[in-house]
Amino acid sequence: MSERPVSAALYDRAKSVMPGGNTRITVFMKPHPYYASHGEGCWLTDADGVERLDFTNNYNSLIHGHAHPTIVAAVQAQLQRGTAYPMATEVEIRLAELMCERVPSFEQIRFCNSGSEAVMFAVKAARAHSGRYKIAKCEGSYHGSYDQLEVSLDPTPETWGNSDPKSVPYVAGTPKSVLDDVVVIPYNKPDEAEPILRKHARELACIVIDLMPNRGGLIPATPEFVAMLKRVKEDTGVLLVFDEVITLRLALGGAQELFGIRPDLTATGKIIGGGFPVGAVAGSAEVMAVFDPGDGKPALSHSGTFNANPMTMVAGEAAMRLLTQDEIDRIGALGDRARTGIAEGMQEIGLAGQVTGLGSLFRIHVHNRPLSDYRSMLTSEREKALLSAIVHNMRNDGVFVNERGVCSLSTPMGDDEIETFLICFKSAAETALAER
Repeated sequence: MSERPVSAALYDRAKSVMPGGNTRITVFMKPHPYYASHGEGCWLTDADGVERLDFTNNYNSLIHGHAHPTIVAAVQAQLQRGTAYPMATEVEIRLAELMCERVPSFEQIRFCNSGSEAVMFAVKAARAHSGRYKIAKCEGSYHGSYDQLEVSLDPTPETWGNSDPKSVPYVAGTPKSVLDDVVVIPYNKPDEAEPILRKHARELACIVIDLMPNRGGLIPATPEFVAMLKRVKEDTGVLLVFDEVITLRLALGGAQELFGIRPDLTATGKIIGGGFPVGAVAGSAEVMAVFDPGDGKPALSHSGTFNANPMTMVAGEAAMRLLTQDEIDRIGALGDRARTGIAEGMQEIGLAGQVTGLGSLFRIHVHNRPLSDYRSMLTSEREKALLSAIVHNMRNDGVFVNERGVCSLSTPMGDDEIETFLICFKSAAETALAER
């Protein structure tokens, strides 16, 4: 008998109409996924009526948690006026103005419907501007579901090569031509990455970088790595494209503000939609000009039925106005407390582990090997099983955590929620260790 009978029944129905019973692999799990009923603030209730503190926040997209009243009011008002039009709207201008005011590198911006789309169009813009077609990316970094950006997402020791990483396919059916067009560099190893970038500079349209890659361990870029990116950009003219789909929450100006580096283009999404599907490409007016249809067919045509739809735009404007620097600092301090508390809890129960992340983002690791990049983050099957047990125990005890141990905070949270998390984590980890 399932611990979650309603979810189990829903999964049985889903399997007959969706491959694997799901349409989003991130929520898939055995014996069946959790099915949500509703959320309010930092609490999420599943279809079986179980309420949990939500530290996943729809994979880092709900910076204000569930059903924030200000966002709900904005969306309800827009709903009465229509959900989408075959015309532009004033509200897309308002959100564009707001984003360009917040982030100095955002001279101009265009909206789309997901982070994957945003990175894809940023790469296409870099190609259209430069006339080159190859891209460089870091081994182990996730940048959405686009052939070239999936290259070397999860290579294994048998496939990753030496300090000059190989281009390794992520999904079945990836054409060899895709692999040939991607130059893979090691993350946080400037002495190894710089020669590779300089060798290929004349054929590179751009370097795609996440300054704290989620799938790569939520490990911040080192000052030395950032300095290397600046040198290569200045010396070669290769465009820098930052993936801030997740990290924009770290400061008003995003991770690029914290790390002191200005890209040519930025792809973002998640929190800027206020809980609705969204993506955006922003950058210098010179590069963004490839999208301009003012004189006829643009160098890069970009459309989409629901791009900048007013529902997303009003929700996004409300969310971004709520996210002041004071709020970013406040939940960042909660993140500091969580990281410190987790590390202390690990030490108290004898768990060899560590925590990475910055601000309102953190990730739990169940080994204490030095962390610098994807390869150093990679876990054994035994370590994966231990983390899975901890996550399972936490979910059973009322705290919903990402299956990879990645957590994000929302503005409805305070000290009490962090304390609840820390107590739950320590108990869950202790139980998992005892059962090994």
